[in-house]
Amino acid sequence: MTDRSTQPAGILADAESERKLATVLLFLTPFFFCANMLVAKATVGVIPPIHLAFLRWSATFILLMPLVGPRLWVRRGAIFREWMDLLVLGALGMGVCGAFVYIGAESTSATNIGLIYSASPVLIILLSGMFYGEDVSRRQILGVAASLAGVLVIVCRGDLGVLLSLNFTSGDLWIVASTISWAVYSVLSRHRPSEMGLSTRFAAVTLAGVIVLAPFTAWEASQGHVPDYNWETFGWIAMLACIASFGAYQLYSYVQKVLGAGRSSLLMYLVPLYNAGLAWALLGEQPKMYHMVGALMVLPGLMLATRKGK
Repeated sequence: MTDRSTQPAGILADAESERKLATVLLFLTPFFFCANMLVAKATVGVIPPIHLAFLRWSATFILLMPLVGPRLWVRRGAIFREWMDLLVLGALGMGVCGAFVYIGAESTSATNIGLIYSASPVLIILLSGMFYGEDVSRRQILGVAASLAGVLVIVCRGDLGVLLSLNFTSGDLWIVASTISWAVYSVLSRHRPSEMGLSTRFAAVTLAGVIVLAPFTAWEASQGHVPDYNWETFGWIAMLACIASFGAYQLYSYVQKVLGAGRSSLLMYLVPLYNAGLAWALLGEQPKMYHMVGALMVLPGLMLATRKGK
């Protein structure tokens, strides 16, 4: 282990400046992730949901090309060999996770979307333990149970009668399905081997997601659901591609590289809180008591489930 006292002062100063910048970005990055949930609600009736997902990820792929385009060409052999995995990941990560959130936003709130989605890390832990034999401690099991119970409180709107009568809001069920899909996508991304680097594979998966979404977008258009291609539409798409997709993932990668996985995991707790505050300030959504009860179960459960023991 290198003694810090033996390192040049300039290197130490640069490292300290980088840590300070990463710490600031740690608290700014949740705003970028929240953009997707807020735009999902703001564009209801403006851009059809499947079109919104298709245009978002198409624009994201274009943004990625200057960074990974040459590597995609070099790795074209790996892309052909892994085409099945890429299509499955694209269908889960960009298709279901993309379109289902926008469909759900038509009948649920941005606050609900953020709180339900915050349980995705505990589903990842649960699926990894079930299918890939990753160790799950009793504390993590307790955290998983608390988080899932909190999601149930939110989906039931704090009313036991909703659970007994199975009278759920359809939008919440779309978001639950999207959350499960994201967890499956995350587990498969981690455990399925690939010859490509992370950024190259992400670009390939994005392209696969666009391909999967294309026929569904055509079907939606055949039903008469087509956006008006004006400056408002392009503005929403640009916001999603630049902020919620490209910007959010680039910032998160930087924060994780500098601060490590432990400190960067704070993002998971900040996103639903930021999202609820922004939904109240920008969309006029008033938090309900069941939101608070659900959050008090989901967030501590998330902390228990994701903290590593010594």
